[in-house]
Amino acid sequence: MRPFTYTKAADVNAAVQEVSTHEGAKFIAGGTNLLDLMKIDVMRPAHLIDVTHIAHKTIEENDKGGLRIGALVTNNDTAYNELVEKRYPLLSHAILAGATAQLRNVATDGGNLLQRTRCYYFYDTATPCNKREPGSGCSAIKGYNRDLAILGTSEHCIATHPSDMAVALAALDASIHVTGKDGERTIPILDFHRLPGDTPHIDTNLKEDELITSIDLPAKGFPEHYTYLKLRDRASYAFALVSVAAALELDGTTIKEARIALGGVAHKPWRKPEAEAILQGKAATTENFREVAEAYLEGAKGYGDNDFKIELAKRAIVRALEQALKMEAAS
Repeated sequence: MRPFTYTKAADVNAAVQEVSTHEGAKFIAGGTNLLDLMKIDVMRPAHLIDVTHIAHKTIEENDKGGLRIGALVTNNDTAYNELVEKRYPLLSHAILAGATAQLRNVATDGGNLLQRTRCYYFYDTATPCNKREPGSGCSAIKGYNRDLAILGTSEHCIATHPSDMAVALAALDASIHVTGKDGERTIPILDFHRLPGDTPHIDTNLKEDELITSIDLPAKGFPEHYTYLKLRDRASYAFALVSVAAALELDGTTIKEARIALGGVAHKPWRKPEAEAILQGKAATTENFREVAEAYLEGAKGYGDNDFKIELAKRAIVRALEQALKMEAAS
């Protein structure tokens, strides 16, 4: 690990001011991903700004009938929060599908959104990686790519985003509140993360001086028909090969609204609202679920080792929607 300086910010404005005046500065909260990357010399911040002593540690009702989750609330505190469990069980289940209880006790919700890819080549500083060193090349495209992306890729990067929580937030249409030197703004979750294009080293649409302060959940939480399906190589504490956050609003057996978000397949949580619209007004049948699965994977591309993920993702969508449909009988 390289030397760095360290300070604690008293409030959001102080944190934003400090990151604006220190070249190479990064915010740190739980540090469960950042510190790992610093130890192996993948990330090299010259200065760390501890934001764990500022506000934004509560979960409260917002003015639109939903919830506002402070960015410094831990993953476990969010997953086990009574309001989240009751009104947004999809989010609770997604969080509990990721990491160990010990990590979830420290990792913050804001930090979860900012965690970086687990691509082997990104972590291996002896190999070229455009995400780590822009312009050096992508070793994964012709290398071992079993875990990597099949949607939204580019010739520069086929990495995936590792978060489970972000997939559920994408299905729920959450919004991310941030503060920077130019003031506050809100970013829809679907616009927060970026596809790689020719700048795979830029993970999000956050400005360098901006700090996540909270996450807003809308009023609709789909508490009756939902599921978070995570397919992985082992049953616990592994990143997803494919994950699906699925939610349905039904009128009898007719679908009024469907939400589907995929994880483990792209550089960001993958939503395709035009494909979801295929199900609107249709019967909740396996045949119709297969139709939307085909639409979701249109344009998918495998790179050899990960070709199987295209069919796996289709089957996962169908299975997740079937599970969401059956949730009523279980409730």
